[in-house]
Amino acid sequence: MIRAQVLICGGTGCTSSGSATLIEEFEAQLKAFELEEEVKIVRTGCFGLCALGPVVIVYPDGTFYSCVQKDDVKEIVSEHLLKGRPVDRLVYKDVDESVVEEAGKVVSLNDTTFYKKQNRVALRNCGVINPESIDEYIAMDGYVALGKCLTEMTPEQVIQVVKDSGLRGRGGGGFPTGLKWSFTAANQADQKYVVCNADEGDPGAFMDRSVLEGDPHCIIEAMAICGYATGATEGYVYVRAEYPIAVERLQKAIDDAREYGLLGKNIFGSGFDFDLFIRLGAGAFVCGEETALMTSIEGNRGEPRPRPPYPAVKGLFGKPTTENNVETFANIPTIIREGADFFASMGTEKSKGTKVFALGGKIKNTGLVEIPMGTTLREIIEEIGGGIPNGKKFKAAQTGGPSGGCIPASLMDTKIDYDNLTAIGCMMGSGGLIVMDEDNCMVDIAKFFLNFTVDESCGKCTPCRVGTKRLLEMLDKVTDGNATLEDLDKIEELCNYIKENSLCGLGQTAPNPVLATLKFFRDEYVAHVVDKKCPAGVCKNLLSYTIEADKCKGCTLCARKCPVGAISGTVKEAHTIDPSKCIKCGVCMDSCKFKAIVKS
Repeated sequence: MIRAQVLICGGTGCTSSGSATLIEEFEAQLKAFELEEEVKIVRTGCFGLCALGPVVIVYPDGTFYSCVQKDDVKEIVSEHLLKGRPVDRLVYKDVDESVVEEAGKVVSLNDTTFYKKQNRVALRNCGVINPESIDEYIAMDGYVALGKCLTEMTPEQVIQVVKDSGLRGRGGGGFPTGLKWSFTAANQADQKYVVCNADEGDPGAFMDRSVLEGDPHCIIEAMAICGYATGATEGYVYVRAEYPIAVERLQKAIDDAREYGLLGKNIFGSGFDFDLFIRLGAGAFVCGEETALMTSIEGNRGEPRPRPPYPAVKGLFGKPTTENNVETFANIPTIIREGADFFASMGTEKSKGTKVFALGGKIKNTGLVEIPMGTTLREIIEEIGGGIPNGKKFKAAQTGGPSGGCIPASLMDTKIDYDNLTAIGCMMGSGGLIVMDEDNCMVDIAKFFLNFTVDESCGKCTPCRVGTKRLLEMLDKVTDGNATLEDLDKIEELCNYIKENSLCGLGQTAPNPVLATLKFFRDEYVAHVVDKKCPAGVCKNLLSYTIEADKCKGCTLCARKCPVGAISGTVKEAHTIDPSKCIKCGVCMDSCKFKAIVKS
């Protein structure tokens, strides 16, 4: 009889930290202590706290262990699982002190500062079930929503529930999901399709990957519901090939669903047929755009198509098609099962429900979070994220990746929803949230994202292919100290031209990081142009390294480390740097034990 379960994160982050080795060690130690019949090991999806991996949770008491290593396993088994004494040194303790005093050493995961303001809907099963077990998904009310649709509701009723929920597309555009479904349903055709966009390409984004790894059956169930509502009988999940764990678990889930009769012919005896297939993408960012994605599924080079006609009229293989991203679909089973009012009760007036963010950058608690729409950026950064490490000040947060904009510190109390972000010149995007501190140069950040879109442009239209390249060259002039104030006006003018004339969303949004940084951090651009200085000390060509004579001990370490011999001086005498030779690599500053070298 099973008396305890050990849940071990099997998401990509924890897997890369060695969770697979932990599972093997737990199995070995349970056998050594003759506990293999009493304790069950469960490999789950992502818990969210990626910075603390590998993560292990022991139930039924809910003890949450972080940063567990192979050498810790024997102690957990012998002390906790055998003797009932949690290993205190490994217990995650970032919780409110009053909660600790009331509950003792072991507290609920929901009481941690990271989780207490979250509300998991799309991620409800991630870190809770074994994603490779269809039975565990069914035990968590899996496929109840699909059964309800096929046996109790008409397609029109299903679409109305999705409309009433207020769900908007989580891929970045925020288009009402129910309305999109109704467009496809209204078009008659001998074949219709459902497409799931899992081509998650934003730097720092891993929301969709985590859902596919942790709860693949919810996507299968949602796509089948969409197929029933719109009249489609076939679906495709377009996922990038560099997500091997997600692809493997999704394929197993599809195979198991077919075996259980939840995909294929006559599902639930309703006469409804629906089947699902995986198509692998090669990692082209432009294939996140729905028409380019469909072109790629068809076996062609991923390039966008002019719209209209829209996919609801002429999509995949020229047939009416509904396309949503992973997170959008992940909300559907809960909406159908719990009702439209349940979902609509969360969020703001025009942005209902929750939003998943991949929280990264200069933040203590990097990982996956799901918060109600309307939560402020300050709450995300300071409470859920744990603040900025190393005593640094928050400077900005980039939302929407290469297609988005930045929110400055002065707007930290902005409520995160579609309309509020649009109002300040930003966008929700798919859910990447990159946090920056005072050491980040905002011109350099704009260059980073623009450089990404230059590489990822498919080249089909001139405004994007040529315009983004010229824009990047102009930013290079700024960071090299060769630009003028007139160039800043030209940069803004070119940004607007690219936005207005590009064929697809990639080009139309590519200038957003530049425009946002120009709007909120124009003083940094001016400093680069007028003062020939980078205030954050990042842009290499504007830096100079000097040695403060009163701090230099003449140890010669910097001179010995310098790769170009730019530092001279004798032992126990203050050294100097020849600026004409210095390549500004920073090796001298990193190696100086007396902090005598400064950059400016």
